[in-house]
Amino acid sequence: MVKEKEKPPQDSHEDYQWVDTRQGLQQVADYFKTKKAIGVDMEMDSMYHFRENICLIQMATEQKTFIIDPLSIPRMSLIKPLFENNRIKKVFHGADYDVRSIFRDFRIEINNLLDTELASRFLGVQQTSLESVLNTRFNVVLDKRFQKKDWSQRPLPEHMVDYAAGDACFLVPLARELEMELRQKKRLSWVKEECQWLSRVRAASHDRGPLFLNFKGAGRLKPVDLVVLEALLQYRRQVAMAKDRPLFKTIGNASLLTMANRKPTSLKQLKATKALSTRQAKQYGPELIATITAALKTPADQHPVYPKKRAPSLKPVVSSRIKALKAWRDAKAQSLDIDPSLVLTKLLICDIAKKKPGSIQQIKAIEGLRDWRVREFGREIIDILKKLR
Repeated sequence: MVKEKEKPPQDSHEDYQWVDTRQGLQQVADYFKTKKAIGVDMEMDSMYHFRENICLIQMATEQKTFIIDPLSIPRMSLIKPLFENNRIKKVFHGADYDVRSIFRDFRIEINNLLDTELASRFLGVQQTSLESVLNTRFNVVLDKRFQKKDWSQRPLPEHMVDYAAGDACFLVPLARELEMELRQKKRLSWVKEECQWLSRVRAASHDRGPLFLNFKGAGRLKPVDLVVLEALLQYRRQVAMAKDRPLFKTIGNASLLTMANRKPTSLKQLKATKALSTRQAKQYGPELIATITAALKTPADQHPVYPKKRAPSLKPVVSSRIKALKAWRDAKAQSLDIDPSLVLTKLLICDIAKKKPGSIQQIKAIEGLRDWRVREFGREIIDILKKLR
């Protein structure tokens, strides 16, 4: 059992080192290259800017924490080998977002990743936030007041820097405990394989195709409404980019949807929709009216149609397989004391039911199933399907 470690003091910089130069980054690289594991955390600025950036990278052992300021360092290539080194374990909590971000911003790939949030789920932990896990295991109380602050501001207030240093040092001992328990339950290989896949996730690009394809509620609109919505989305994007503001802080989605439905062509009509605040109507009103008016001149044969995917009707035998697999999945998850989706997701259940694999080789060919599931559950799944034929 890892001994309880006190939270780093809030009034001192003695527990961490601030790094904002290439020379300092080299010291980080030299310090960690001989370590077996690194705890990693990050702070972003998604609430305050058009294009999100990583503003801080916290890298820690139990003894020392470095807070790296990538906004002040021209290139992050010096620490790239640390993340790519297979011999050094990189410990994150809820790694998906960080993995996508660090590749997007610095083209850094992560090898030998361990996600302690995912590991906790495979141990049957219900509350898997870092605050909850650290409080339960180490009696540590994290202060999350600054989680949504503007981390791009410089200089950062001392209390925000102290906050950033507060939890990364616990990740390595947490990983050690979780790995020990996973090994006892013979589930460590499951988590390692899932983490290997997780380390390869990448940020989705929304630069291609109409913007309305990624807008919630667009699928219910008529073609003429979509023309207007797309024009409004393009306008908002241009304004947000020019002002360096997040999209939602420029004009909200609900406001755009109302205008796409009502299609006001005068300031009086726009105000009547109550889609905008008085300030927004004054600031953006004339341009919005011009945007909507121009969009409405689009010829009907150029109106887009939202691509709707209809779920194919399932044959009765496939539905029976899905029902049987779901019942097996739920019972298996209960016996393992983990969430059912960790055993099989709904998507995997449907895919297996449709393809009805009759051998281990055939079940291995199902995308996303992972080797550990084939190894642990493959034979049981095949036997269930055989009984239904």
